[in-house]
Amino acid sequence: RSSKHVAQSAEGYHIGGNTPLQSYLKMENVLDAALRSGAQGIHPGYGFLSENPTFADLCEQAKIKFIGPPSTAMRRMASKSESKDIMIAAGVPVTPGYHGSNQDPQYLLEQAKKIQFPVMIKAVMGGGGKGMKISRSEHDFIEQLESAKREGRNAFNDDVVLIEKYIERPKHYEIQVFGDQYGNYVYLFERDCSIQRRHQKIIEEAPSAITPEQRHDMGTKACAAARAVGYVNAGTVEFLYDCDTKNFYFMEMNTRLQVEHPISEEITGVDLVEWQLKVASGEPLPLTQSQLRINGHAIEARVYSEDPFTFLPGRGTVDYYREPDFARVDSGVQKGTDVGIFYDPMISKLIVWGEDR
Repeated sequence: RSSKHVAQSAEGYHIGGNTPLQSYLKMENVLDAALRSGAQGIHPGYGFLSENPTFADLCEQAKIKFIGPPSTAMRRMASKSESKDIMIAAGVPVTPGYHGSNQDPQYLLEQAKKIQFPVMIKAVMGGGGKGMKISRSEHDFIEQLESAKREGRNAFNDDVVLIEKYIERPKHYEIQVFGDQYGNYVYLFERDCSIQRRHQKIIEEAPSAITPEQRHDMGTKACAAARAVGYVNAGTVEFLYDCDTKNFYFMEMNTRLQVEHPISEEITGVDLVEWQLKVASGEPLPLTQSQLRINGHAIEARVYSEDPFTFLPGRGTVDYYREPDFARVDSGVQKGTDVGIFYDPMISKLIVWGEDR
């Protein structure tokens, strides 16, 4: 009731208990709030139900606009293995690997040997670094496989895995794409999200150090990926870039707006949420690819509530809080906010822009 986002809203509706399972993940409660308020649409944010095709279907049935892609596109991109098959068919390069249905451990070991170690074992329904394990030789393969499957079962109720070549010197690049209901697609350039901890991004910047030719190639392939699944609205196509070979490979597609979208806004001058609302309202994309330009350089740092000695999430009251006047801050807290244990420890984002890096 006293949180910052409620204070900034014209109306507030109670949707359940403290935990996500009691509130933000309860589809009927969120829909009920929308219906009671007379809202015409639901913007699902970054987490919780934002990539849930069942929720998108429920919104459609309730005649409330889900501000995001159609559920069909979400379903096709949700599975890391199915999405890779779609990408191969669309001519998008994918990391060498095995993503078939045979899950016999010995068979998977033989596939890993063919790919050549080191390999990455990934839960196909995974995300947020869960269900991802590196195997460096056949000696530790079965142990890492069992660990990845166990995490997949616990986090996603699915223990199917895929195996792909582990790239030793990677960069993590992602392309911001946008599609409308008329078959138009654009890419709003790339973000470098290579600085990570526990497979979670913590600092992102745009643009990256790739050449204009690579940027065009990656952007065009990202739009092909979106077109292949009939994608509409904002999405992000993630690529792994091999610093040794200079090749890039499709990793996955996030079928929502991302936490780091502000740096794309800073370098393009585009309000991505405004575009989301326009496209959801049936309007065409406001700009074409040739009208989009990169201006300057932007960096986002995620600000966490943590114990500075262990980097584990911390809880408590924000006693002092001051935002710098030279930067953009997207914040979920203010002085006096109680940071609890139920949600992500990220409490705000610091976004800076300059004429160059």
